[in-house]
Amino acid sequence: MKKIIFLFCTLILITSCSSSQNKKGVESSKSVKEYAETITSAELKEMLYTYASDEFEGRKTGEPGQKKAVNYIKAHYVENGIQSPIAEGDYFQEVPADFLRDGFNDSENVLAYIKGSEKPEEVLIISAHLDHIGISKNGDINNGADDDGSGTVAILEIAEAFQKAVKEGNGPKRSILFLHVTGEEIGLYGSGYYTDEDPIFPLENTIANLNIDMIGRVDPKHEGKDNYLYLIGSDKLSKELHNVSEAVNKAFFNIEFDYTYNDEDDPNRFYYRSDHYNFAKNNVPVIFYFNGTHADYHRPSDTPDKINYEFLETRARLIFHTAWELANRDERVKLD
Repeated sequence: MKKIIFLFCTLILITSCSSSQNKKGVESSKSVKEYAETITSAELKEMLYTYASDEFEGRKTGEPGQKKAVNYIKAHYVENGIQSPIAEGDYFQEVPADFLRDGFNDSENVLAYIKGSEKPEEVLIISAHLDHIGISKNGDINNGADDDGSGTVAILEIAEAFQKAVKEGNGPKRSILFLHVTGEEIGLYGSGYYTDEDPIFPLENTIANLNIDMIGRVDPKHEGKDNYLYLIGSDKLSKELHNVSEAVNKAFFNIEFDYTYNDEDDPNRFYYRSDHYNFAKNNVPVIFYFNGTHADYHRPSDTPDKINYEFLETRARLIFHTAWELANRDERVKLD
């Protein structure tokens, strides 16, 4: 009896590990790790030192520095052969000034995507905001390395890892939209424009939104400790999404998931304060990845030299693994 039970358990384990396969039946538990390892601290650091440099002038919505930022993001996708879902060569979803708060100029979201091999109509969205708060009245530049340069470069690396899989014939079953939104700092306007005015892919076909906002630093609570992430919203609309997230972490990383800010009574109300909320209010399951605030939050001192690139690498790889599982599992996660 013990031997039969052992064989049965082994079969379950193997089946579980083989659950994410591409259309050729390539077992992904090995390949996904190899693709994730193309996300490196060195590349993240190189990109962030450019993206959060003084040249980008704090990336205030509608200002010249923000225009430099969107062109930088677009150039990355063009260089890596990742297409736009809007039109060939057109990666910008225009967000007009009359949609934004008074006093802000026309802006744009940046969109790139990888078409699914088996269920292209079902879409996973990975998002981060590309803007920051610009230049202070005294002339200091708010570089926004953590907020949200860290999320921006993480998506660029995640997209590159998926594209490598595509080139090797292991592309995701479902489509993946890499969505860089503007106007977050002034009221979640870029994501609101996508969800409420111009969803390029129907929201009912959007299986989940993984939103990345500040994942490069360590907050005071976790100072001197091992890697961690605050997760917000993962169980609000889909317990299955929450369970997938937990299972992926335990299988590959086992970093600490801190759910403090997921509490309904959390006074910070972070669940309502980043771009995932515009998807959640439209019944799209979400996970918000966040490292918490720190002394440099919304200050000129949020600079790329203060980023923990080892932590950032691991966190970006974790999100890639989670996205891979969601994009390749047999059925989309269920909405409760």
